Formats: sequence, structure tokens, C-alpha cells
Amino acid sequence: MPGAPGITATTGATGTSDPPPGPTGPTGPTGSTGPAAFREIADQAQGQIVGDNPLTRSVPVRLRYDPGTDPATVRFGFPDDVEWAFPRTLLETGLRTPARGGDVEVWPCGRVQTVVEFHTADGVEVVQFDTTALTRFLRHTYAAGAPFPAH
Repeated sequence: MPGAPGITATTGATGTSDPPPGPTGPTGPTGSTGPAAFREIADQAQGQIVGDNPLTRSVPVRLRYDPGTDPATVRFGFPDDVEWAFPRTLLETGLRTPARGGDVEVWPCGRVQTVVEFHTADGVEVVQFDTTALTRFLRHTYAAGAPFPAH
């Protein structure tokens, strides 16, 4: 999206360009090399679409992380083939305190819920998650084998 560095929304499977080549060299305690050493994470979470009316709508969300392609990015995929990609650090921070990066905003909502807002030119989609599902996903990303890149 224009003006939103590090944030992308794509329609369709995963976009049209080929992913960049993965890292090479030793990647972990086993000494394996190349992209095959990293484990892609694909979790599911149930989100609640929050709108103006008092009823919410449940939606399955695919939570993806591919450390071999982009170790700094997480992806949230929705049933209508829209996938949002944004920095993992935004999700991490947003579980504890309100955080915004480009067109995505994340904040804690009470003790057990987290809200993720996706902003587009057409409006805002507000999705509420159980914090435990997002925390579990982040734990899986840490265990996936790729160190978080230093900036």
C-alpha cells in the first residue's frame, strides 16, 4: 500500500512475484544450511469481525510466517483471499500496548483479547482475537529456526 513501508495487502494466493532466495550458511545448532533449514509456520485462529451493529461475525484467519523468505514479517490471510503482511514486531508490541505501522494497528483489548485493524482506502476492518492464539503463533515463529534479523 502506498505510504505504508513494510505493510502489504495482496489479493489472491500470495502475489505474483517469486520470493527472494532464502538465506544460506549455518542456521542453527544442527548446522543445516539453506532455506530448507527453516520451518514455515501456518496456524489458524478464529477472529471476530467487529462492526457498527452489535453482532460480530466469526471468521477463520490463517496466520503464516516463513523465516526462509522474510523473517521479519507475519501474514494474516482471510477467507476472501486477502492476505495482509506486516512486521512481526508490530504484532509483538501490540499484544502489550497500542501499536501502529502503516495500515495495520494492533492493541490489547482487556485481559484476554487483542484487536487488529486493517486500514484501506475503502475503510477499516476490525478483527478481534483471543490473545492466547496470537501469543501461541508468535511462540511458533520464535521456534521456527530463523533468528530475528538485526537492523
